[in-house]
This record gives sequence, C-alpha cells and structure tokens, in this order.
Amino acid sequence: METPGYTTLARQSGLMREMQVIANNIANASTIGFRREGVVFSEYIARLENESSLSMAHGNARHIDLGQAGLSQTGGTYDLGLQGEGFFLIATPEGERLTRAGAFSPSGEGELVTPDGYPLLDAGGAPVPVPVGARTVSIASDGTMSADGQPVAQIGVWQPVDPLSLRHQNGTLFSADAIEPSEGATMRQGFLEDSNVQPVSEIARMITVQRAYELGQKFLDTEDQRQRTVIQTLGR
Repeated sequence: METPGYTTLARQSGLMREMQVIANNIANASTIGFRREGVVFSEYIARLENESSLSMAHGNARHIDLGQAGLSQTGGTYDLGLQGEGFFLIATPEGERLTRAGAFSPSGEGELVTPDGYPLLDAGGAPVPVPVGARTVSIASDGTMSADGQPVAQIGVWQPVDPLSLRHQNGTLFSADAIEPSEGATMRQGFLEDSNVQPVSEIARMITVQRAYELGQKFLDTEDQRQRTVIQTLGR
C-alpha cells in the first residue's frame, strides 16, 4: 500500500473511534450525571527518504466535557445534585472513583451507597453514615448532613489535582492520578444532575463524521482499483 493509503487508514481508524464515542454519548443522553466525551486527533509527522514528509492523523485521545448540566428536582432525601466544579467520591472494588451521579440510598450497613452498592465518602474519605431513627435529614449546600438539626457528617466534594488526568472508567465513574477537596461546588438536596449530552448536536456531529468516513472509504476503494488496474496492465 502506498503512502496515501496508510494516511487514509489512520484517519479512518480515528473516525471510527469518534463514531463509537458519539454513539455512546447519544445512548447516555438520559443517564444521570453522565459526561459527554469527544475524540482528540493528533498529527504524526515523519521524514521520508526523499526529504518529503508523511503526515498521519491519530484519534487516540478522549476529551471529557465537564460542562454543567441541568438539575432535575426529585424531592428525594438522599438525591444530591452538584452545581459548579467537583465530584462525589465513592469507594469501589477497583479503588476510589469520582462521579457526578448523586442518586444515593441507605444500605443495610447504615451507609449511603450508589445504586451499585458503592459507599459514598465524606470529606475525610470515610463512608457517610445514615442517621438511624431521625425524623428529618437535611443536607446543606456545603455537604453538611444534619439529623433533627444536629450535624452528623459532611459529604465530600472532590476534584482532580490535574484535570487532564481524569479518565473515564465506565458508566458515570472517573478516576484521576490525585484528587483534592473542591470548594467551587454547591450541593442541592432533592435534585439530580442530568446528562450534559445535547442529543441534537451529537446526532449532527455523527452525520458529519459518518460522511467523512464514507469519503475516506470511497478513496480507499478507488485507490485499490487503481492499483489493481496498474498490476493487470503491467502483467500483460
């Protein structure tokens, strides 16, 4: 295969990844706390023997959109929405993970947990206890949880020290190399943050990427036919 073919194949591979990412965004347009992703293309340039250069595009990095999404009121005592920067911190079998999905509920062990059973952690990194027998439970904008007017815990809000180290693990969970307390978020009890995916924009982007992929495939088909014709002509 000649240089144009290799260059186009690298581009096609990146476009395929981007279509997969966009499809995942669309599928999670209604997922609480989901953060949309995009593919970042980088350029690789190599010098050739004839002193010209070869430029190839690689779509091998993902960008996480941390833009604020809307909050939907649920009225749930342990439904929490964040406004501003920051994440909830939860403990999973694979380690601590960050999330914006704030749908929590009491567990049999007396802790606040996610729908998957992962404990929510407080500002000190310990599981958040559920007040037993309390008539009213309130959670202030700074994460302070009170039972019948008495403070019992402070739900932690965290952020990655380096935003570029944030990595999407699965669903609405993220990991980072190092985290620190975040002071830029407001917690709202009885609300959940929506997905920040804009379905119309994602569908429009999907159409654009798909057309670019089809053009690349058409070029590869044409190039393949050209080479077959040359081989057949020279072989006569």
